[in-house]
Amino acid sequence: MGKVKLTWHGHSCFTLEENGYAIVLDPYADNYVLGFGPLKLAADEVLCSHGHNDHNAAQCVQIRPDAAEKKNPFSVTEIRSWHDDAQGTKRGDNVIRVFDDGEYRIAHMGDIGCMPTKEQKEQLKNIDVMLMPVGGFFTLEPADVYALVQELAPKMLVTMHYKGKGFGYDVIAPVETYAALCDHVIRLDKSELSLPEDAAQGTIILRPPVK
Repeated sequence: MGKVKLTWHGHSCFTLEENGYAIVLDPYADNYVLGFGPLKLAADEVLCSHGHNDHNAAQCVQIRPDAAEKKNPFSVTEIRSWHDDAQGTKRGDNVIRVFDDGEYRIAHMGDIGCMPTKEQKEQLKNIDVMLMPVGGFFTLEPADVYALVQELAPKMLVTMHYKGKGFGYDVIAPVETYAALCDHVIRLDKSELSLPEDAAQGTIILRPPVK
């Protein structure tokens, strides 16, 4: 097991763990995303990128009784962005979060719907693991995601928020649409990623945790 562990629960929901401290990111509400079962998670903290039900179901996460006594191993940088290309007038805002433990920088991009500004791009440089929606429609389209990733050059890009066999929203694209643009795609037969064991260069597609 690596020092840092990322577990994908489906859609854009991950648990980020290090040294016994767990953070759940963007939990979805029960029966809200086709193909993914109800979340029954326990953690020390829960963070949501925006207020839509497929990303903000904090009630699905039980906060551990000793959470307040623990030290978060990550410094957290919040980058305010938009869920659309019209400064939030269509779908509201979005918070990108960068987690830094001094060794790894991990970015959860939420439902990013527009290209980051020059200043935001500076904050998103030197990322080791970027958790990125690749299905488009509600977020940046796959070709735009590819262009952004080429510019920011994260070491690893973990795909999320896409349509798959038996899961996800019908209006968003399958992961293959984005993967076809990439030179180096790694498909893991598991729904979790451990660092440094699973460290690699390229696009990472985790096994969907479908019910």
